[in-house]
Amino acid sequence: MSDVLDLACELIRRPSVTPSDKGCQALISARLAAAGFTCRHMRFGEVDNLWATHGAGGPVLAFLGHTDVVPTGPEGSWTSPPFEPALRGGRLFGRGAADMKGSVAAMVVALEDFVRAHPDHPGTVALLITSDEEGVATDGVKRVVETFLAEGVRIDHCVVGEPSAKTTLGDLIRVGRRGSLSGTLHVRGMQGHVAYPDKALNPIHAFAPALTELAAQCWDEGNEDFPPTSFQVSNINSGTGANNVIPGELVALVNFRYGTVSAAADLQARVQAILARHGVDASIEWSTSGAPFLTPVGGRLREVVVDACRALRGEEPEQSTGGGTSDGRFIAPMGAEVVEVGPVNATIHKVDECVSVADLERLPSLYSDIMLRMFA
Repeated sequence: MSDVLDLACELIRRPSVTPSDKGCQALISARLAAAGFTCRHMRFGEVDNLWATHGAGGPVLAFLGHTDVVPTGPEGSWTSPPFEPALRGGRLFGRGAADMKGSVAAMVVALEDFVRAHPDHPGTVALLITSDEEGVATDGVKRVVETFLAEGVRIDHCVVGEPSAKTTLGDLIRVGRRGSLSGTLHVRGMQGHVAYPDKALNPIHAFAPALTELAAQCWDEGNEDFPPTSFQVSNINSGTGANNVIPGELVALVNFRYGTVSAAADLQARVQAILARHGVDASIEWSTSGAPFLTPVGGRLREVVVDACRALRGEEPEQSTGGGTSDGRFIAPMGAEVVEVGPVNATIHKVDECVSVADLERLPSLYSDIMLRMFA
């Protein structure tokens, strides 16, 4: 069994459901400390974070990952126990195999190999790991970055190991991510008897015309880097459970995924204007989990990762800003270039999550090649 496969299996065996780390970072830090890294454990609340560095000064190239995983769902639905790594048909199965203990294992092995071969490399190579990526993400990388900014710690370039590939390692990289703006909308009505609608105000009826306009709205046309902004309602709740009572309130959860064409404040204002135009008595609580970011064409890291993926596959990788959010959204505001490259994402968060063993065993060499090209 290869070093990266063995480490990935050891990490999968630890049931580190968010925000628990279950000793993953202790295992990683012991290995990296033995390789000459300086390891700093940063625990905030129930969340474990690890910052491991080798070298000094700039540029600082950091690999970013997480040891936490999502819940397994019904374990009986899995072909093999989710926290017992299993090899079948050239794939490694287990919760976190693709998202993202496989990538974390590859990062560790790549960093060990790189500093062993280049002990006096220029600049700094680093690993940042959290146990709070799949959860609310308040005490993970976000909190670490706040600490770094206060201390003057820098990150110039960041490779995120999130599973990015479509069918094979290196066929797609993410060079940015859309922002995510969520709102909890409270529509106020007046409860009453369904037989006397004149004595009540149905918030469902009041909201429906506004919802139709919100759903049909063209928020922007996107640009060459980002698709058009999307608006979705993820939940609507109203009613008392009785069929003869007009409810007094409606609560809707809404979300925008937006690029650099639109600003969060403008989207909020447009929603308020539509509600006002339809006479909806409502209030909205907004939260932004991350602003859009982009590593532009010509950025050093983007060029290096493209070259490394081309060398790996013999083909140009697709460069995308699609998908959801990642912890890269916290690193980019530091002024860092951020690129995401990792294994195939087809099974992430699913029953029988898995990763190709062939891709996993090539991943350390891809990460090593990125380091070599960055410091060449």
